[in-house]
Amino acid sequence: MKVAYYPGCSLKSTAKNFEESAVASLQNLGVQMQELSRWNCCGTVFSLASDDLMHHVAPIRVLLRAQEGDSNSLIILCSMCYHTLKLSNIRVKQNPEELEKLNNLMYKEETTYEGKVTVHHLLTFLKEEIGFEKIKERIKVDLSGLKIAPYYGCLLLRPKEVSIDPNMENPLIMSEFIQALGAVPVEFAHKTECCGAYLTVGNKDLVTERAYEILEATRRRGTEMILTSCPLCQFNLDDRQREIKKKYPEFEEVPVLYFTQALGLSMGLDQQVLRFDLNWVSPLALLEEKHIFANR
Repeated sequence: MKVAYYPGCSLKSTAKNFEESAVASLQNLGVQMQELSRWNCCGTVFSLASDDLMHHVAPIRVLLRAQEGDSNSLIILCSMCYHTLKLSNIRVKQNPEELEKLNNLMYKEETTYEGKVTVHHLLTFLKEEIGFEKIKERIKVDLSGLKIAPYYGCLLLRPKEVSIDPNMENPLIMSEFIQALGAVPVEFAHKTECCGAYLTVGNKDLVTERAYEILEATRRRGTEMILTSCPLCQFNLDDRQREIKKKYPEFEEVPVLYFTQALGLSMGLDQQVLRFDLNWVSPLALLEEKHIFANR
């Protein structure tokens, strides 16, 4: 199976561990992820202003790239990219006049976007197109003793039009994914709360406190590892543990992985592919303690 894939900016820089683990894991499942040619930034955030059509040029141009590649479906990993592209796509499908204006703005393109591309998040693709049962068949590493908490953040679930789970308030898709890997999912109340997002740039102390609250909440539930799908969430919950340790010396570090790293781990992929070296809190000590090892 071949699928069109949009990486976005972070996966080519600070989140290479997300992309590399995803591509390798999907290949192990018999899926070839074909990166779009000439892709651009998604625009980073979806513009909520009804009269701000210009900020939808970037996401619609990305969807045009998918259409040019004869793909009716587009797979996205990053929560923010998914959120932005999904909502912009919905908007132009519901407003043909706006789509015409955007195509007119992109008059130098060889074709026009027709609104026929469907945007998928990789988690829903794994569940609906691959099937969690097939993932279970590919498991090579026993994760049964590992307690993992799912962390969704904001953009995978809000608004309801983009939600990757029918239940926005208490989603279960990532817990089902964790169970498919053979690990123990740990539910906690903060799994859908905001990590602090871009406040990490201008108000690091606030985000440090926010991350501490989230991490401590899941620690109290016995969590040993956290999975996420957002590079910004991953940074705030992982990298900000440096500041947490300075302020709260008793704090116990928690590895925060991308869900694709856990997928690759369960299938026995090489650690060099999973890129644990790019996680500030390495999971290797925990995996050794649990007698869980990926291939070297």
